[in-house]
Amino acid sequence: MSASTQVDPRALHSFAEFYPFYLSEHRNRTCRRLHFVGSTLGLLCLAMLVATASFWWLPAGLVAGYAFAWIGHFGFEKNKPASFKRPLYSFMGDWVMYKDIWTGKIPF
Repeated sequence: MSASTQVDPRALHSFAEFYPFYLSEHRNRTCRRLHFVGSTLGLLCLAMLVATASFWWLPAGLVAGYAFAWIGHFGFEKNKPASFKRPLYSFMGDWVMYKDIWTGKIPF
């Protein structure tokens, strides 16, 4: 059992405390890549929502984003997504990690 699985994310009281835990739950490269693909598809769906004013793109973006992330967690990382216990911090962590991958701070 890794140290990250022993941490209860509900005990972390700021995003600054949470983000290192979040990264420890995303050590597997395939999991990170699936998050990246899901987030990119989510952004594309958001762009389509704005371009077409069709609100069907909103659930499509949410499904795409979460489906890819959860496949990464359950199939490759072998853990449960932190979004089950800290949904806001987890959502924020997704986008910070997305930016960190784009900028090369975290390997793709």
